[in-house]
Amino acid sequence: MLGASPALAADTAYVMAYFTESPSFQGADYGLHLAVSRDGLNWTPLNQNNPVVTPTAGQLGLRDPYIFRRQNGTFGVLATDLKGTNFGHNSQYLHMWDSTDLTSFTGYRRLRMHTLNTHTWAPTVFWDAARGQYGIVYSADNPGAVFMVNYTSDFQTVSAPQVYFSPGFGVLDADIVVDGATTYMYYKNLADGNIYGARSATGAPNSYTTYTSGLRQGNAMEAPLLHRANDGGWRLWGDSFSPVNADYYAWSSTNIAGNSWTLLNQRDYTAPLNAKHGSMLGITDAEYNGLIARWGTPNWARLKSYNLPDYFVRHLNGVGRIDSYPFDPYRDQLWQLVPGLADAAGVSFQSVNNPGRYLRHFNYALRLDANDNSSIFRADATFYRTAGLADSTWSSFRSYNFPTYYLRHSNNLLRIDPLSSSSSAADRQSATFRVAS
Repeated sequence: MLGASPALAADTAYVMAYFTESPSFQGADYGLHLAVSRDGLNWTPLNQNNPVVTPTAGQLGLRDPYIFRRQNGTFGVLATDLKGTNFGHNSQYLHMWDSTDLTSFTGYRRLRMHTLNTHTWAPTVFWDAARGQYGIVYSADNPGAVFMVNYTSDFQTVSAPQVYFSPGFGVLDADIVVDGATTYMYYKNLADGNIYGARSATGAPNSYTTYTSGLRQGNAMEAPLLHRANDGGWRLWGDSFSPVNADYYAWSSTNIAGNSWTLLNQRDYTAPLNAKHGSMLGITDAEYNGLIARWGTPNWARLKSYNLPDYFVRHLNGVGRIDSYPFDPYRDQLWQLVPGLADAAGVSFQSVNNPGRYLRHFNYALRLDANDNSSIFRADATFYRTAGLADSTWSSFRSYNFPTYYLRHSNNLLRIDPLSSSSSAADRQSATFRVAS
C-alpha cells in the first residue's frame, strides 16, 4: 500500500484534465488534455490544447479523464476507454497512467473493473481512510444505470466490483470529494436530467442520502464536477451538451453541507477551448510552473465579450463579429496578437486559420483582410490595448488612426466608434473584452 501522505506544499493553483469536442466535432480529440489556472475559474490550455498523452490500447481514445493525487503526493489519471460517441460500445476497462509531477505520464495500463456486459464510464477516485484504500467509482448498467465501486491500494489490481449507489432511478457521472468526516457525491439523475448532491458519513456503498435540489442549465447537462477551491470555498461545474455541445456552467458555494449553490455569471470564468467532462485538482506553485515550462501556453488567444460573456470575437465570411460559443469552425475565434503593424507598441489581430489576414476597420466596420502592407491597411489593423472601459481588469482596444474610436460590438458585428469614460455603460461594456486562452 502507498505510504502516508507526506507534508506537502500548499496548493496555490489548479490543473484540469479533459478531452475535447465541438458542436460539429471539428474540435474532437480523445486524448488527455491539461489546462492550468491561478484562480480555478479562468483556464489556460497547455500544449496548444493538444493532448499530452493518448491511450495506446483498447479503443485508442479516452473520455472523462479523472486526475487525482495519491496519499504520497504523486498523481494518477483514470479515464473511460472510449474514442468518439459510440455509447453502445461496452468496455470492462479503464485507462490508467501514473505521474510524479504531470510533466510526464508513465506506467500506462488498462484496469479491468468487472466481467459484466456493460460499459465502464466516468471514473472518480476517493481515499477511504477507514479501509485504507482508494475507491474507484464508475457508471455501469447492473441492471439499470448505477454506480459501481472497486477498491485498490496500488491501482495495479482491484477488488471485486460491487454496487455503490442505486437509488431506484438511473444515475450517471459521479464525482466524489471527502471533506472531513463527510463524503460528498454529486451525480446526474437520469429521470429528470438534473444534477444532485448526496452525502454519507462513511463513504461506504449504499450509504448516501441526497440532500440538494436539482441543478441544471441549458437543455441537457451531465458530468458534475465538484471542486474544493484553495480558499476553502466550493465550486460545481456542469457540462452542457444541448442546445450546443461543449459548454460549461459553474456554481459556487461557501457551505458544501447546505443546499446553497449560486450560479456564476459566465463573465466570471472561461473553461478551456472545447473542453468536455473534465476534472480539477489543486496544485502547488512549483507544479504550476513545471507544467507551464514543460507543455507551454497557447500561441493564440480568444477575445471574450464583457456584456455577452458567452460570446467570442470571430471572423465569418470575412466579417468581424461576436457569436455565442461553442461554435464551429471553432478556429475562427483564435487570434495571434502580434505587434501592431503600424506601431509595435500596439497590437494587431492575425487570424490563426487564415494566416496573413488581419482584423481591420473599413468604413468603421471590422473585416478580415489580407495584409497588402499598405500604410492605410497597417493603420486600420492596429489598435492600442488599454484598461477595459467597463472593467479595468479587462481590456479595450483603441484605434491607431482614429484615436478616440474603440473596437466594440453592435448587433453582433464588430466596428469602431468614438467612446470614452463618459460614454453610456452599455457602450463601454460593448467595447470591453477579456483576452483569454
